Amino acid sequence: MEQEAAMVVFSCNSGSDGSSSTTDSKQEEEEEELAAMEEDELIHVVQAAELRLPSSTTATRPSSRYKGVVPQPNGRWGAQIYERHARVWLGTFPDEEAAARAYDVAALRFRGRDAVTNRAPAAEGASAGELAFLAAHSKAEVVDMLRKHTYDDELQQGLRRGSRAQPTPRWAREPLFEKAVTPSDVGKLNRLVVPKQQAERHFPFPLRRHSSDAAGKGVLLNFEDGDGKVWRFRYSYWNSSQSYVLTKGWSRFVREKGLRPGDTVAFSRSAAAWGTEKHLLIDCKKMERNNLPTVDDDARVVVKLFGVDIAGDKTR
Repeated sequence: MEQEAAMVVFSCNSGSDGSSSTTDSKQEEEEEELAAMEEDELIHVVQAAELRLPSSTTATRPSSRYKGVVPQPNGRWGAQIYERHARVWLGTFPDEEAAARAYDVAALRFRGRDAVTNRAPAAEGASAGELAFLAAHSKAEVVDMLRKHTYDDELQQGLRRGSRAQPTPRWAREPLFEKAVTPSDVGKLNRLVVPKQQAERHFPFPLRRHSSDAAGKGVLLNFEDGDGKVWRFRYSYWNSSQSYVLTKGWSRFVREKGLRPGDTVAFSRSAAAWGTEKHLLIDCKKMERNNLPTVDDDARVVVKLFGVDIAGDKTR
């Protein structure tokens, strides 16, 4: 039928009284229009297949009644917010209400209590504890929680510990293991290799027993640092190198803590006597770097190793 329609169009054009150039131009426009119609029909068929509905009965899905919520071809709902004219994607959700909730959370963090949201006023549905929790986390951290659908769990954890959580005291920390970071651990690879024996003994997810896909994707682990701030790292098992690693979020931790090769990362967990559910902790110990060249009164270079001048004064 499409070929016949094209032949009919060509026949009508060839029989016109206009010039050859006008005919060719009109023919090209009609061919482009026909191609666009075919492309729209193809998109329609693909969307119908994704929704598992016959194309003849598929109607265009209406837009959401919520601000910041957009329908998705697979039947789910997406949430988005704009920051400085750039779209920030907040993730996909099973229903409109969940997507609207995600937008409202982001709007409160991005624009404050006066933000225009799906609740009026904006902060009506947010407790003082939630507002303090949002203020204690960066925009990137809040977006990451929303995309991974961990916001509600982390909010509840934060509310239990207080909006401005006090760090777990030293006496309530049970040491697990330590590792001196290597150049690759603090380099551009954005990963910390966790010693295999320690990972399998102390971390709660035996990833190697999962399927290869699940192990590669990993799980999110929360670690509290010495200041009470919670860091989220992706914990994965890499089959290619047969190693356990902390990845997503690690480079930001390295930058903020100023980690350098030779520094030590110490892992621990909260003691049962602390009175809250157990959680993982992370701390840093900086390597002493005071063995640098100095200059004495005679402008002689002195190089010390373990307190001994190994350069010596060869003139004496």
